[in-house]
Amino acid sequence: MGLKNDAFPSSGAFDAIASALSDPSERKDAVKKGGAVFAFTIKNKAGETESWFIDLKKEGVVGKGDGGKADVTLILSDDDFTKLIEGKANAQKLFMSGKLKVKGDVMKATKMEPILKRAQTKAKL
Repeated sequence: MGLKNDAFPSSGAFDAIASALSDPSERKDAVKKGGAVFAFTIKNKAGETESWFIDLKKEGVVGKGDGGKADVTLILSDDDFTKLIEGKANAQKLFMSGKLKVKGDVMKATKMEPILKRAQTKAKL
């Protein structure tokens, strides 16, 4: 089952991240570096919101929804998430400009960057 939702073009990135985590050594490494459950709430151009999560606390899985109890939730637009995945935007700059909101443990949010970079190599948005 794919995680992509056509109403949210950037959501294809979650399939790419899931694909990267399907490799046992990649998954183990990501869980070791991530150590948290990351949720993403993305708003599309129509004003709808949808959530996905990346569990790098125990299992190293990606899914729809907020992942139960996320350690950190990142809230941003579909366009900005696309830019983040493509490496055309920096999470810190998006945060400073108010385009990225973070709920929960802000320090854990910084651990997401390497995982997103890994998705860039696999994602074809």
